[in-house]
Amino acid sequence: MLYTTYELQRSWMNAASTWASIGAELLGNPALPFGYGAGGTVMASALEVFAHASANYGKPSFNLQTVEVDGTSYPVTEAIVLHKPFGNLLHFSHPGLAKDAPRLLIVAPMSGHFATLLRGTVERMVERAHVFITDWADARQVPLSAGEFDLDDYIDYLIDYFEHIGPGAHALAVCQPSVPTFAATALMADTKHPCRPLTLTMMGGPVDTREAPTSVNDLAMQRPIEWFRHTVIATVPLQYPGAGRRVYPGFLQLAGFMSMNLGNHMQSHYHMFKHLVEGADENADATKAFYDEYRSICDLNAAYYLQTVEEVFQKHSLPKGQFMHRGKRIDLGAIRDTAILAVEGERDDISGIGQTKAALHLTTGLAESRKKYLLAAEVGHYGIFNGSKWRNQIAPVLEDWIAKHDKARLKVAA
Repeated sequence: MLYTTYELQRSWMNAASTWASIGAELLGNPALPFGYGAGGTVMASALEVFAHASANYGKPSFNLQTVEVDGTSYPVTEAIVLHKPFGNLLHFSHPGLAKDAPRLLIVAPMSGHFATLLRGTVERMVERAHVFITDWADARQVPLSAGEFDLDDYIDYLIDYFEHIGPGAHALAVCQPSVPTFAATALMADTKHPCRPLTLTMMGGPVDTREAPTSVNDLAMQRPIEWFRHTVIATVPLQYPGAGRRVYPGFLQLAGFMSMNLGNHMQSHYHMFKHLVEGADENADATKAFYDEYRSICDLNAAYYLQTVEEVFQKHSLPKGQFMHRGKRIDLGAIRDTAILAVEGERDDISGIGQTKAALHLTTGLAESRKKYLLAAEVGHYGIFNGSKWRNQIAPVLEDWIAKHDKARLKVAA
């Protein structure tokens, strides 16, 4: 009933959004008398904000056409290089890349948003690296015949991706995937897998949520896992390819994130309204672009979501040395030659300070010279991987870290 009720409400809001958009166009049309009065402009702006806020958003595209490197513009090529039911592997490159350019796997969050949330991350890193990214599927679009998907499968997918890219790759895990990427790296290190990453960078990840718990962590700890199973899990309706699949709906995830900072979101829309009234279209468009991405949501397979809540946020299995993958205990001490960079934001309200840094203490078999920590000043959660501070302060540190350890690979190859 939960999903059906949402779909009914969504259809009503789509109609309201369409009518509001039509009204905004009529009131703002200079060919009509409404467009010349202050009242018409205010009403048109208000309707436009409502139309945008209530619109339905599908999966966005990366739409990276060109990249500028040292003053030269190059066309960017995007390709699916590995297809899997719950997530394709995408590859971004351009003709200006050096012959020996590093290969970087960006592991996007599977947390209700699409991989395009990391568009800015890809755009910055593709300047000097072959960028691969996990393009996770919307679970409601995956037929039941594809089977289940949980944390074990997630880790298996990552190992498959590393194998496809080949030896000598680097990894960047943004937020939630820090835990499974960390675990996959340890598994590959334990078996001396030739495709284990040279470096692993984790940014704003919940490696150990006992450190500086946030409201997200508190919510997970306040309820037993059965509460999540019976309260937030729904069945995909018949009109979708994944009909009958049990999922954590993206609309619930979005509602949770919006409620955490409701005041800020309301303020953003108020500022967008003021920009529209004043004719500052560029400022209004910037806000629209952010929310176009932020409101593009996807469902998570229930098994994966519930296992993540239980193992990562309730049991803290990985930092306690109790995390299991298909019956085998994950030994983080087995990581001996994958350099670790931990990045945190000073103002991160989703992953608290110290949660990602914990990875440096847990890799007991790794030399200190292969560990690095960066606390980005005045940066919130999304600023770690998007925006000017990401481009100008954090990305250069990541590039230097990759280049430093990539030199060893190139020397061996020579």
